[in-house]
Amino acid sequence: MTTSDTRLTVDRRRFMGYLLGGATVVAAADLGLLQGTARAEVPTLPQPAEIADLSDLLTLAAAPTSQLITVTINEDGTASFALPRAEVGQGITTAAAMIIAEELELPVDKVHVTLAPARPELLFNQITGGSNTIHAMYTPIRVAAAIAKGALLQAAATLLGDSANALTAHLGQILAPDGRRVDYGRLAALAAKDKPEAVEVELKDENAHAVVGTPVNRIDALAAVTGTKEFTTDLDVPDALPTMVCRAPTLNGTPESVRNADQVRKMPGVTHVAVIPTGVAVRAATFGQCIDAVRALDVEWNDGPVAGLSDEDVLANVRSAEKVIPTLPSAPGSETVEGDFTFWFRSNSAMDTNSAIADVRDGRAEIWASLKNPNVAQGLIAEAIGVPLNNVTVNVVQGGGSFGRRLFSDGAIEAARASKAMGVPVKLMWHRADDARVGRTHPLATSRVRASFAGEQVLGLQQQHTSVETDFRHGLGDIITAKAADLPAGLGNLPFSQTIFLLTTIMPYDFGAVGQTLVETDTRFNTSSMRNIYSPDVRTANELIVDQLAARMGKDPVDFRLQFLRNGRLRTALEKAAEAAEWGKDMPKGTAQGVAVHVEYKGVTACIVEIDCRPETVNRKVRNAVTGPRVTKATMVIDCGRPINPRGIEAQMQGCINDGIAMTLTSSLHLRDGHFEEASWDNYFYTRQWNTPPDVEVVVLDSTEPPGGVGEAGVAAAAASVACAYARATGTMPTEFPINHRTLSFEPKPRTPPVPQSPTDGLDHTY
Repeated sequence: MTTSDTRLTVDRRRFMGYLLGGATVVAAADLGLLQGTARAEVPTLPQPAEIADLSDLLTLAAAPTSQLITVTINEDGTASFALPRAEVGQGITTAAAMIIAEELELPVDKVHVTLAPARPELLFNQITGGSNTIHAMYTPIRVAAAIAKGALLQAAATLLGDSANALTAHLGQILAPDGRRVDYGRLAALAAKDKPEAVEVELKDENAHAVVGTPVNRIDALAAVTGTKEFTTDLDVPDALPTMVCRAPTLNGTPESVRNADQVRKMPGVTHVAVIPTGVAVRAATFGQCIDAVRALDVEWNDGPVAGLSDEDVLANVRSAEKVIPTLPSAPGSETVEGDFTFWFRSNSAMDTNSAIADVRDGRAEIWASLKNPNVAQGLIAEAIGVPLNNVTVNVVQGGGSFGRRLFSDGAIEAARASKAMGVPVKLMWHRADDARVGRTHPLATSRVRASFAGEQVLGLQQQHTSVETDFRHGLGDIITAKAADLPAGLGNLPFSQTIFLLTTIMPYDFGAVGQTLVETDTRFNTSSMRNIYSPDVRTANELIVDQLAARMGKDPVDFRLQFLRNGRLRTALEKAAEAAEWGKDMPKGTAQGVAVHVEYKGVTACIVEIDCRPETVNRKVRNAVTGPRVTKATMVIDCGRPINPRGIEAQMQGCINDGIAMTLTSSLHLRDGHFEEASWDNYFYTRQWNTPPDVEVVVLDSTEPPGGVGEAGVAAAAASVACAYARATGTMPTEFPINHRTLSFEPKPRTPPVPQSPTDGLDHTY
């Protein structure tokens, strides 16, 4: 049997929407009245996420304000769309442009997609997370574009003296049967409405799509490779000078006093020095001068809440919160397989550092930053600087990565506070050391898994995941849920974490009595929903146990999974992955294949990797590098529902593979004496060129299911498959991740001053 997918029980092609008042055509969708029914057909009791998952929660929460999402036809014949999500490299602006181009019968290069500023009226409809953008916005965007096209057809019918049903739209023009034609630009004003008008629209048949489903280069690719793409620190906001923050030597320490502020103000280029809650902000003519000033500051600090603690102390605290695993079902001759796994802190800093521009003057504030939760940011900034919400404008800028980091507005709040204290605009940028030392992290966690089996039947599996708290105080896109999550003593955040865990966790196998629970403790760290939230750790732990079950039953790992899988789409993906990866081929001693699967975001992934754990590979030397085992080949198969842009999906899966490799083999933070030792990308070991597999294949399966999520979809399967490959190659199941965490592979940089001196010998290290 297969697990059915949750769907909205409505006709996929007929919707209601509006033509709004304006100088040209402005069209919007209305999904507020759609009611969803979930069905799941599985041989055992379905888990909550199989009935309604996080994608459903986010999509249904966004539906009531869908009529506020508009597509505009301009007088030059182009279409404009302000996407109420954040583009951070996942390619959603390209996907949105393709959807609009498809429904409007317009070339993709004539669709201009920008990022909408904070719009409080959108409530839950302006949060970027959970790989939900396309799943939530596919239909609203299509409806808005189809309504705009319908208005153009009606205007053309009036102009041409013909029936709208007899006209066709093609490449930005309306064509009459006798060959006459009129372009969209001429019709834009004619089709405009003086006031909103409800209309019914029929969407284009998905089987007739000519743009959606075809590989398309990103619409911002040229700007990215030529260096003209603008990120926050590239913006030219008048009088916004570089600003940086001097921070405490312990995590989340606070400033008590500054002993030499006057002297620092006299340093070259320095214009302002101001104490803010998180440190001491300095503003100067250049970022280099900011670094010099930060290094020169003499500050008396209050210790942070984890002063004196190290990794093992935090792990012991997590261990003390672990609960007893429930008793497993048994039968005559039944046996037990179990594992106890540790996942250390990991940074989720992006290549584009945490940065924001703020201009706070005269009781008003304007902010520019890459924010995935701009409505919450607007409210928190207003609160932080004491101005009315309506006096705060938040502009969303494209970001170079997020990994959950930009769900929080830490940098934007700091910039606003610094600007208010100084009375001038600031262009605040975190140093790389700030990102690693006080940025958001994936929380340290343990995951204990125990399974029982008898003969060829798995009787039950219980998993308890115990973790430092994952911070969900960003809410669900609005300031109300953000404040609810921020109730004292974690009482608000706890229901969020439990809900998110239940709505993202699926055991895809028919393993009898299955139970997966979460316990969270310790609120002292800066954490966030990093890359797939709980799933990479949860799936790595239970996929390793799946391999142990297969071995104890004498089964091949792929055959065992196929025997117990209860999701037809996942079965197809795994069979395709096994075929493409040549599963079971002869491998040299010390090398092996590993396999893992995952269900989330309305889609499925199957990943098979090959790993080389031979001494000559593990012990290879690369300057300033962590080498160790190397993944030499990766095959990822994804069914994410109807694919919008296969080329974009392939790129996202390539990124997910490297994320998974990093999580399992190389990347973690080391807490020592109340601070993290890492202070830059040169000592934080994300997957590097020498660890990236030279052979990568991504297979995007065709599907007629509604589009699902892509951005994080491949991380869990990639991380788990690498762990399973390592276990098979070495004969030892790994129990700590990343596997190299116990070795500090770099010389830590000083904590005082809090940022290292800028290097001056870069040319000495070029090739």
